[in-house]
Amino acid sequence: MADFTHLDSSGAAHMVDVGQKQPTVREAVAEACVTMLAETGEAIRENQNKKGEVLQVARLAGIMAAKRTDELIPLCHGLPLESLDIVFKFDDLTNLRITATARVTAKTGVEMEAMTAASVAALTVYDMCKAIDRGMEIRQVRLMKKSGGKSGTYVRENNP
Repeated sequence: MADFTHLDSSGAAHMVDVGQKQPTVREAVAEACVTMLAETGEAIRENQNKKGEVLQVARLAGIMAAKRTDELIPLCHGLPLESLDIVFKFDDLTNLRITATARVTAKTGVEMEAMTAASVAALTVYDMCKAIDRGMEIRQVRLMKKSGGKSGTYVRENNP
């Protein structure tokens, strides 16, 4: 059998034992993009959505989701997040880029927390704007960079 870290010798799924690892400062940056109609983007930018301030609610949803990543994704370790920042930027009238940066001092990485934050923030934008635009698309949920831990630093090539 291949050397999978989340499978034991019999092939059963298990949580990786990080007990002997030393805590290090870890950071991960993830992003998600939401494509929408120009009128939807304008409603968001001008705070004209009937459900409220879309980006503020999406930011809170992303932070709350990151703090519960271990409850959502099997085998993830619970992490005491030290910082989680979510930034929203319209690349143009129809494309919203959501960037989540998570930081922790821990024995395991924080990539899943950053990706969860970006994903749930994007889902929240969709939920709050679906009455205007059911055709929105959430795309490019991806890790942009990470640092810390045994594997060191990763930076996605061709970052926009």
